[in-house]
Amino acid sequence: MVNALWRVLINLRQCYSGTKKATFFRSRILGKKKLEGPVRAEDLNDCSSVLRLLETRRSASAKAMSGPGPSAEQIDRLLEIAVRVPDHGKLAPWRFIVFEKDARTKVGDILASRWAELYPAHGDDMLAMQRATFERAPLVIGVVSHTVEHPKVPEIEQILSAGAVCHNMLLAATAMGFAAQWISGWYAYDRPVLDAIGLAR
Repeated sequence: MVNALWRVLINLRQCYSGTKKATFFRSRILGKKKLEGPVRAEDLNDCSSVLRLLETRRSASAKAMSGPGPSAEQIDRLLEIAVRVPDHGKLAPWRFIVFEKDARTKVGDILASRWAELYPAHGDDMLAMQRATFERAPLVIGVVSHTVEHPKVPEIEQILSAGAVCHNMLLAATAMGFAAQWISGWYAYDRPVLDAIGLAR
């Protein structure tokens, strides 16, 4: 069963720095207590060590992305690293779709067409926005949650494994010097869009 389609947008922007000079805070759930210690914008995505990257990781905004994207070899490495996640039963309950170049435009046409069906009163500006959804970064990797019936592995565990793949991919992309963002949207759960992309039920 195909549960959802998540996108991971990736582009080359060494040491992502946001447009705002805001200070970001690390926090964890300790009752209502926050973990003290600010992470300044200039310290985000510090790749000096594994722990430091985990401590300072922050997604880039798709709006700030530009080319060039990863090479074919780098994409292969990203995918190889992405699948190194907990996977109960070794089911590999995920699939990848790599959208590059013209493929991004084709998906944009699908999204715009479907949006026009759902919201016929919306104007050309909104349709243009939908059409450009997959073109905000030079590379979009679709991560598809693909679950199967299994006597010992519940569906939720399989879905969580696919989610872990997305996070691993973000970390790997950041460590390789790329900016990345994990995004889902209305189309990720829209059956006609998934059918048009070629994802079986």
